[in-house]
Amino acid sequence: MLVFANHQNSKKILNDAISNSYIPCISLCFPSFLMTDYARKMSLDLRMIDENAYSDHIDNKASHCAKMLNDYYQKYDVQKGTQFVFSDLGTYKPGEWNVYSEIKRKLVEDYYIPSYEIRFIQECKNEKAKKAMVDAMNRGDIRIIFGSTSMLGTGVNAQQRAVAIHHLDTPWRPSDLEQRNGRAVRKGNLIAKEFANNKVDVIIYAVERSLDSYKFNLLHNKQLFINQLKTNTLGSRTIDEGSMDEDSGMNFSEYVAVLSGNTDLLEKARLDKKITTLESERKNFLRERDAANGKLAEIESSVSFHSDKIKEAQSDLALFEQRVERDTEGLPVNKLTIKGVEDSTDIKVIAARLQEIDEKARTKGEYNKIGEIYGFSIMVKTESTSKDLFDCSVNRFFVKGQESIYYTYNNGKLATDPKLACQNFVNALERIPKVIESHEKEMEKVVANKDVYTNIANGSWKKEDELRALKGEAAELDRKIALTLAPPEEEKEDIGQEAQHGAIQQSKSVNVISESRSYKNSFSKNTDNIPLPTSPKNNSQQNVSDNNDITSKVIISKPKWKM
Repeated sequence: MLVFANHQNSKKILNDAISNSYIPCISLCFPSFLMTDYARKMSLDLRMIDENAYSDHIDNKASHCAKMLNDYYQKYDVQKGTQFVFSDLGTYKPGEWNVYSEIKRKLVEDYYIPSYEIRFIQECKNEKAKKAMVDAMNRGDIRIIFGSTSMLGTGVNAQQRAVAIHHLDTPWRPSDLEQRNGRAVRKGNLIAKEFANNKVDVIIYAVERSLDSYKFNLLHNKQLFINQLKTNTLGSRTIDEGSMDEDSGMNFSEYVAVLSGNTDLLEKARLDKKITTLESERKNFLRERDAANGKLAEIESSVSFHSDKIKEAQSDLALFEQRVERDTEGLPVNKLTIKGVEDSTDIKVIAARLQEIDEKARTKGEYNKIGEIYGFSIMVKTESTSKDLFDCSVNRFFVKGQESIYYTYNNGKLATDPKLACQNFVNALERIPKVIESHEKEMEKVVANKDVYTNIANGSWKKEDELRALKGEAAELDRKIALTLAPPEEEKEDIGQEAQHGAIQQSKSVNVISESRSYKNSFSKNTDNIPLPTSPKNNSQQNVSDNNDITSKVIISKPKWKM
């Protein structure tokens, strides 16, 4: 692999055990495809490359998976707990060596599990056979089922007794991983509720320093993009890594660090996560502060507007009160003059003229003067509107103040009664106090939150020193990691020779990292009644959680392959 990385020549990695006849022409034309395929197969089982050149090993994925399957088989034997095993590589093919059959062989020969309780979804040739296999899983007649994402990951409702999900390989898409886990982490899982505290264990088998790490990193980046796209938090040029891992239910970046074989990388991943979280907080703070400054500017502009209108209206009111004449009852005398009317005392004549103006005037959106009242101009304005899907024009009447305010009564529409039509304009002037009151109320609303926005705009982010310190720690850790990962000069030649001869060492140690992540699929209380064996009273799994969400406990099983 190292030789290929240096020379981009796939033939250099072919040893005597692998014939050139096995290599498709397209793979030789695109060697990266060949190397990716090799890397996937090597991380699963070396016998995927050549079953004759490599032998079984106690520390390969098949051995680890068989042991874990037996552990869960025995743990939930009374309840007939079932398990799913997923792999898109090494699927069942009759008459050929494959990982599915190899694990089944180990389960039967090494752990004495009946072969009829272990099935492959590929055995089903039609939907009827598939349904029968699913029903057998729910009854507990089949305890372990193998399948690929496409065949077992969708449309299989065999969750009633599921206690564990095993991922022998890592899919290319986050949705595929969710679909796999969704076979057991879903409502209707009675065993999880009654005997496993509403949890289903998800076991991921991953080899250090292999393509598994790369694929987890790929899943991590894809899930970030998908989640931020769904929540409308995707920037135009950057992806904010923030705390999206929490929402997706899996922290892929931490898995990448675990699989690299360097504990400093795990610490670096956690530091980076804290840094990105704080940077996201700072970004949000700055965004809120900018928004607060914008709001304050809007408030100032609005206060200035309403203050000016109040002053204008108060000036108009003072002038009106100075000029108005009132009768014995205190009502204003309607001293109205309209252009085209010589006798300003005849209400009917004035009303007829107003109706004529209302019917014929077309001002094209401009204010046209048609008369006066107490020194204030009476205006008409033609406005466009629609009625019953047809465009039409309507005229509205106003009394113009000394500056920019236009006062109306009845929304500027003339009454059909002649006296009321003529009274429209003096009534508009009588409403000036209400106009002042309206602007005062609006100004009160505007300034109600001014202090809040002022505090935000004048605030400062309190975690700047913490972020600076974390960045310093991360930089120091980067230097340490760089020194750790750099091989000594005298070892580089040996590493290259090992790669050329295809020498692979297998370590016997296994690291298991576990952490709980929630897949929030609500668990229905109204489940089908199926017979379940009663567990012993001293069984620690008997306690039932009050929480009805089925969650997953993620476990990474790491056979260490040093290439």
